[in-house]
Amino acid sequence: MKSPLKTVSRIGDKLIRDTPFEYRLEVAKVTHLLDRMHCVDFGRTFGLGRAAVAYAWTCLTCVEETVLSLQVEHNDGCSIWLNGELVYKQFGDRVIQLHFEERSLVMSNEVVLQLRRGTNSLLVKSETRGEEWKVFVQPPATKGAVLAEDPCHPEIGLHGVRNIDPKVAGLSNWLVVGPFANPSDGSRRTGLEEVMAPEAEFRFGRMYAGIDGPVTWTIPKVEVLGGLIDPLPWGTNYNWNYHNGGVAWAMQELADLSGDSQYSAYASRFCDFHLDGIPFVSYQVKKLNAVDSANHFIIDTPLLDFTLAPSLPFISRLRREAWFPKRERYVNWIAQMIRYARDTQVRLPAHNIFTRTTPVEFTTWVDDMFMGIPFLVQAALYCDGEDARAAFMDDAAHQVLEFNTQVWDDEAALYMHARYHGNPVKLPHWSRCNGWAIWAMSEVLIHLPPSHKDYQKILAHYRTHCTSLLRYQHASGLWPNVLDHPESALEVSGSAIFVMAMARGVMHGWLDAAVYQAAVIKGWNGLASRIEDDGTVHGICVGTMCTEDVNYYVNRPFYDNDTHGLFAVLFAGIEVERMLGAPASRDEMEADHLAMRAPVTA
Repeated sequence: MKSPLKTVSRIGDKLIRDTPFEYRLEVAKVTHLLDRMHCVDFGRTFGLGRAAVAYAWTCLTCVEETVLSLQVEHNDGCSIWLNGELVYKQFGDRVIQLHFEERSLVMSNEVVLQLRRGTNSLLVKSETRGEEWKVFVQPPATKGAVLAEDPCHPEIGLHGVRNIDPKVAGLSNWLVVGPFANPSDGSRRTGLEEVMAPEAEFRFGRMYAGIDGPVTWTIPKVEVLGGLIDPLPWGTNYNWNYHNGGVAWAMQELADLSGDSQYSAYASRFCDFHLDGIPFVSYQVKKLNAVDSANHFIIDTPLLDFTLAPSLPFISRLRREAWFPKRERYVNWIAQMIRYARDTQVRLPAHNIFTRTTPVEFTTWVDDMFMGIPFLVQAALYCDGEDARAAFMDDAAHQVLEFNTQVWDDEAALYMHARYHGNPVKLPHWSRCNGWAIWAMSEVLIHLPPSHKDYQKILAHYRTHCTSLLRYQHASGLWPNVLDHPESALEVSGSAIFVMAMARGVMHGWLDAAVYQAAVIKGWNGLASRIEDDGTVHGICVGTMCTEDVNYYVNRPFYDNDTHGLFAVLFAGIEVERMLGAPASRDEMEADHLAMRAPVTA
């Protein structure tokens, strides 16, 4: 059997070779489907600082007659016409209020549009008192639900519009014209009420009397954004997401075991890149309206996937290193995350465990056992003061047991992916979600004192789960993507977490070594068969939402090198190496690293 440490070091070497930790400037992509937020930023195009009025125009194209609810957000007054008919009008001094939820954006107003088959003209009139000037529209957020049928979203934009060149349509979905004077008598917005030339007659090649002289139809300012380099279906290695933070955390552990500081340097670059990038990302999200731009989830996203979980390498570095450049910024970031864990993250009433508002309020996801509980354990080890340490460790132990009351399926002796509050429907026993649960349990068991009141209950459940998992291990050593559906493909990420958690059980004496060590070795050999010599890892299930439909899980696509699985495989190899107690020699490791890091030549 090849050294697990050598094998996963090849994965680490590939990550070092392939990850640039840089942004690339690119013209903002235009999405021609009304399935997300669209913004007209009049202020960026026409300027601020004075009262004014302007117009925006686009087409909505439908394959059939459609009733569409459209959320609207704007400053001050706004009117909207659909096919020449006024459908929305609101006066007043207003400030824009966009509410960022877990996986959605919520706006203040809504209008119902009766769209006809084919093209529909949408004209927007917006005013400003001079301080801000934007109009946002979007369909109501689906909140991350897996829908039985995809909604039929209309196309939005200028493609196919007579007298508009396709190159223009590729740059923007909107035409705009302005600015026009916005007179006011102090009590009402006469600019919004006054019928101006663009709403009376829409025609290209026509000049209108603007504030500063003649104006005509044009497109809004085209933005240049910082994007990620060579994004893959799940993102890139350095996206702000839990599995990318998990890779950085794994690389710290790999550095500890191998003695190779290049792995911990990778983790430090991940952390520094995101801390340094927060002002830039915030500017793109909040000033340039690019709410889906690179690494946007680091800005005001109330979800454990984008708060506590990707922060694990930050708090881990603080615990490992007494001093390093930018340490104070790490301290401030972790202080913010600790406050989030204690005061902000939504919890399930009467159970006091992490829960979500997606897809419905108080949906408890097994994922959040990993997304939140390991951070609580790290916080307990990091904090000063016995009371604070005890409070975090107590919370971690409590959450493990209370999650079991929600998402553990006694009949199957497996975890369901999620549970909708007050709804008895059972969700599938997805492999990776069972991994998140047993990973969290193992983190708590490693650090919870055996004398703690919850220790034996957690240990008993961990053993029950391991016994159940053994029933589903395939002859190859791997586990199916849906554990109790053998027709589903064998999958690497869940299998790696099971191998890791059972290796920990053997090492710490939680499991019978005579039974489980053989299962761990069998599982590791199955994982190793999916790892190429260059560090490529095959057979990783892409990220999922939650649903009762087992076919959704069975048919999820698999990818090579998806970081959802890479960090699990890294941890698996590390823990199997520790279990075996026979690390490769330093000289052997260094020779292997040098060979793997050599430049690739044609």
